[in-house]
Amino acid sequence: MKRKIAAGVSVLLAVVVALNVFVWRVGKAGIVDGEGDAIVVLGAGVYPDGQPSAVLVDRLATALSLYRAGRAPKILVTGDHGRPSYDEPGAMRRWLEHHGVPTEAIFMDHAGFDTFSSMTRARRVFGIERPIVVTQAFHLPRALYLARSSGMAATGVIADRRAYRGALAMRAREMVSAPKAWLDVTTGREPRYLGPRIPIDGDGRVTHDM
Repeated sequence: MKRKIAAGVSVLLAVVVALNVFVWRVGKAGIVDGEGDAIVVLGAGVYPDGQPSAVLVDRLATALSLYRAGRAPKILVTGDHGRPSYDEPGAMRRWLEHHGVPTEAIFMDHAGFDTFSSMTRARRVFGIERPIVVTQAFHLPRALYLARSSGMAATGVIADRRAYRGALAMRAREMVSAPKAWLDVTTGREPRYLGPRIPIDGDGRVTHDM
């Protein structure tokens, strides 16, 4: 019995490692310079006072640099706004506005509950075709894998600007998230919400009170 359990664990670990390598290789190829039709900033933690965490601040600062450099004309901030007391995209929009990004250039995705949902909705709700995806290095390959699997010609930019508290835990969690991403794509999973089309070439203010 112990040998069977050990063999099963070994097979499971081998599958997890193989899927991580597959997702990493597909995504890693997209970490290049380029222009796009929108900068997509993936959500991260927000404190109870509404201030973005260090991880999220660095994603926003990277997106701001890209916007100022003219790499894309619009920014999509996507994250968890599943309850009134917690609002990632709202915190992201306020940070960008405070740093000079015109409010009409900022689109908000309130239903980006996970990376799969954010990437799928970027394509199917906002009509983005060439996103520049912004997140940390540990997360970016999976995000790009999901973006490309949704039909977008995605590129990405690494947002790491410091050492992060809990970085080891985040990397460990990614080992589980990569196989889940493959499973989501393979099984044809749908996001929790889709809704009407909101073209990214319009005015972002239509998304601010949704």
